[in-house]
Amino acid sequence: MNVKELLLHEWTCAYDQEDWYPPLRDAVSGLDAAQASWKPAGEACNTIWENLSHLLFYKERFLHRLSGSRLSPEDTSNEDTFAPSGSADDNDAWQATLQRMEQVNREIFDKLSSLTEEELHQALPTHSILKSAMSLVLHDAFHTGQIVQLRKLQGSWPAQRS
Repeated sequence: MNVKELLLHEWTCAYDQEDWYPPLRDAVSGLDAAQASWKPAGEACNTIWENLSHLLFYKERFLHRLSGSRLSPEDTSNEDTFAPSGSADDNDAWQATLQRMEQVNREIFDKLSSLTEEELHQALPTHSILKSAMSLVLHDAFHTGQIVQLRKLQGSWPAQRS
């Protein structure tokens, strides 16, 4: 397996193919807006929707950079990236967020697939495309774990998974 094949494998496992941990798509599957907006009482943590919005911001920024454009504004604070695009009772906005995540993952996968191994080592803007993409894979894994934990706390995660 070469570097590009490994990157594409890891990208796929982080989003839609189970490996050592559930992929992000499975972690958010079957939730409604209220479940995605739930927080445990007294706990300082982000909701599932806030986590997904945060992941989406950085993936969209990466996709824009891969496409040669910039996502405005570039000076958005990390905390601002957790703001969801709808309210706890807005199932349409939640579904739109899920669809955006699906689309951005597919578009990034397609862009990465089209690059040569040499191109993967080009800076974008300061780190290589390869390093940036692998950082997003790890970022997904980290926040997917948080999402699964939130689902376990709210009782929406299956007790047994195959």
